[in-house]
Amino acid sequence: MKLYYAPGACSLSPHIVLLEAGITAELEKVDLRAKKTETGADFTSINSKGYVPALQLDNGLLLTEGPAIVQYLADQKPGSGLAPAAGSMERLQLQEWLNFLSTEIHKSVGSMFNPAMPADWKTTVLALIDKRLTWIDAQLKGKSYLMGQQFTVADAYLFTLLRWAMYFKIDFEKYPELKGYFSRVEARPKVQEALKAEGLIK
Repeated sequence: MKLYYAPGACSLSPHIVLLEAGITAELEKVDLRAKKTETGADFTSINSKGYVPALQLDNGLLLTEGPAIVQYLADQKPGSGLAPAAGSMERLQLQEWLNFLSTEIHKSVGSMFNPAMPADWKTTVLALIDKRLTWIDAQLKGKSYLMGQQFTVADAYLFTLLRWAMYFKIDFEKYPELKGYFSRVEARPKVQEALKAEGLIK
């Protein structure tokens, strides 16, 4: 199994999940601008979408899109608690979170990296992000993680997206629950291991 990643990109989420689940996998860094892998391969010949994450399975199949990858990984180690059992209401709630994060947070915060974004549109996007983060902050009251007291793949995803939000200097003092949540996730040993492996912290 091989995970194609770029440091700090949304591939950080499956990287964290791999470590949390105790799954051994090869990692190959991708230069997203040049579309080249660390070994010099043309990344678009591996994933024609041209972006990470991409997970090469041992049977030769390629799995793309973060929410699909993290659920696949969690299902390889069901005892890890990283995802509720397939078919359960809790699994549907996890998928609800993954879809919300993908469509409402990932796309909004990710769009801020576009240097061509006009200033007035950036203001509109920041207002939307504030609305969504305020909502998540309210959902976290009385919980350690998104699904309650158990860390799941959704937390690996949200943590990655919150790191992006901090890059744009979004004031987390406005979201006290979210601020505490971020610190809790960041302190997890496997999260620290992933951050160090990608060169994001020393």
